[in-house]
Amino acid sequence: MKTDLTSRRRFLLNGSAGIAALYAGVGPVTVYAQSLVEQLRVLCVTPAGSVPDMVARGVAAQLKDSYPRGVLVDNRPGASGQIAIGALKAAPADGSTVLLAQGSAASAYRYLFSKLTFDPAEDLKPVSLGAEVTLGLAVGPLVPAGVGNLRELIEWMRSNPKLANAGSPGAGSPPHLLEAMLFREAGVAWEHIPFAGSPPAMAALLGGQIAALVVPEGVLRPHAASGKLRILATSGARRTAYLPDVPTLVEQGYPNLVVLDWFGFFVSGGVSAGVTEAMSQRLRVALGQPALQAAFAETGMVAVSSTPAVMAARIEADRHFWEPVIRVNGIRAG
Repeated sequence: MKTDLTSRRRFLLNGSAGIAALYAGVGPVTVYAQSLVEQLRVLCVTPAGSVPDMVARGVAAQLKDSYPRGVLVDNRPGASGQIAIGALKAAPADGSTVLLAQGSAASAYRYLFSKLTFDPAEDLKPVSLGAEVTLGLAVGPLVPAGVGNLRELIEWMRSNPKLANAGSPGAGSPPHLLEAMLFREAGVAWEHIPFAGSPPAMAALLGGQIAALVVPEGVLRPHAASGKLRILATSGARRTAYLPDVPTLVEQGYPNLVVLDWFGFFVSGGVSAGVTEAMSQRLRVALGQPALQAAFAETGMVAVSSTPAVMAARIEADRHFWEPVIRVNGIRAG
């Protein structure tokens, strides 16, 4: 499958350094007053305790002193994030409400869903990137202990077609899309088993109900350390500092499979450019704090930030990347 990856590789192959390079050319930021905003509400598309929720609450803690009444995290899970996006659309367009969502909501959803309750281009205005997450591919007790790398997993799946399956946190999620790309390129038949988030998917893997699973690598690490599962590959351009002995998909013969899941902050389409830029600056300061960066790192996330323009460029690059993946594999989420 051939896709135009030039723009996307600028972000993924260089990681946060690529974002910094793009941001380096941006001049001084003009701060616009938000005098009417006493409290900031951060809508989160997932439940409390989830990875995006950790991002939302970490940023909220850094921003609380910027607003007279602090910052409120409002979890609105369900409908693949569309409930939270609906709340954003209904909120006043004055900069008092921001949404924390996966980047795929703005890039891939238009291809995954036959009908959406929002227009990604009109209703989700980029403010700043928030965090990047490297994905990990793991196997559990259903797969024999002798399977220790990706090549051996593919061979085992071919020899055991009735057990050749992989779970994900949800249909159409970046982990699911990565699995589809991998197994299609490997030429192996497999069954996708979606779950409503990472916790039930992890329980199924550890319980031997599914063979393999792709989720953020930080979710896998504690179970790998206890010997309950084996991480066979990670999805970044290079190995992660937390799993230096685990090779990437690129190293194992899949040079195009560099996929970083990411979360970003959005405002509704009606928010002015000045208010959006002011909020972006506050977020960039918050995301640059060492305490927040350290807290993110403990869960396998990398804190990143950007201008609205840089975030918009990343969404556009992802849109061109995911569209053929979704189309060729016939993936639908609803």
